[in-house]
Amino acid sequence: MKIILIMFSKATMKERRQYYREEWSEKDLPEFIRNGIKKREFGFDHNGRGPNDRYKTFRGTESLRKFLRYKAPFAAYISVAFYNNPRRREDWQKAEYIFDVDAKDIPIRSCGCDGVCETCLGEALEIVNTLIDTLDGDLGLDNIHLIYSGRGYHIRILDDEMMLANSELRSEVLKYVAGAEVPKSQFINTDISNKAFNFEHFSIPIGYSKIFTEKMKYNIQHLRGDEQLDGINPKLMKDIIKYRHHLDNDEWGYFKRDIGPRRYKNLVEAMARVNLATIDAKVSIDLKRILRLPSSLHSKVSMKCMEVKNRETFDPFKEAVPKFVYERDD
Repeated sequence: MKIILIMFSKATMKERRQYYREEWSEKDLPEFIRNGIKKREFGFDHNGRGPNDRYKTFRGTESLRKFLRYKAPFAAYISVAFYNNPRRREDWQKAEYIFDVDAKDIPIRSCGCDGVCETCLGEALEIVNTLIDTLDGDLGLDNIHLIYSGRGYHIRILDDEMMLANSELRSEVLKYVAGAEVPKSQFINTDISNKAFNFEHFSIPIGYSKIFTEKMKYNIQHLRGDEQLDGINPKLMKDIIKYRHHLDNDEWGYFKRDIGPRRYKNLVEAMARVNLATIDAKVSIDLKRILRLPSSLHSKVSMKCMEVKNRETFDPFKEAVPKFVYERDD
């Protein structure tokens, strides 16, 4: 607990130098970063004011090591895009597809902390695990890498079909995986006089309806009751908390009955907005984005940005804490 309390403080220049000279290793660079490093743009923040040192390139990991050792930057970034001319960001070839989940920006967090804590980081990992399951299980993507960013997680996807996708396609995939749209409820059977049938999302146990229902249940079960959510007034929030016990046994019909049909519609629409807000959509559709470099130091919170090898057992408070944190005075 003591380490957690002293961890989320800014690293000093001395600590940054110590990290890059004594702890950083090119072996900590993920293979998907090392391969093709010459085609990536790098950016650096030297004073904590943002990545204003842009358009850097490196011939290999050794030149990157020397730069980091000499400069000890406040933050280091790398492009998701590959260029034939990365120094000028010209002749774009392809770009990773990204899902960015920052623990401090999750709309529904059971902790209620002002920044980042052990609880909301754990919930961020739960969220990215469900996203990866959908990307893999529903969409068949398998070149997926998870990065702990220091305050959340980056899902970095390198399947060819997504690397070459435009922003519009990336946006549509994002909405599906995130559960960002209210599922279709009316279906027409052309074999029976074009008669329309209505099905609630929770009555369809497959496909997008299942994804949306699972995310909605997760959100409702993690509500504290004091959240300010668009479309949910205090009376509705109170009743959601009161009747959510029905969802412990997936008794959605009883839950909808007690909430009321009109207010339930408002709730469903609000949950779709929450699902979208959980992910930084701008990052997902940006073909030239730069992201925090895996293996680098997140100096604002004194944690390592690193690849997650085992997402079932990963614990950032055991694996992503630099040595200098343990050497700090109480």
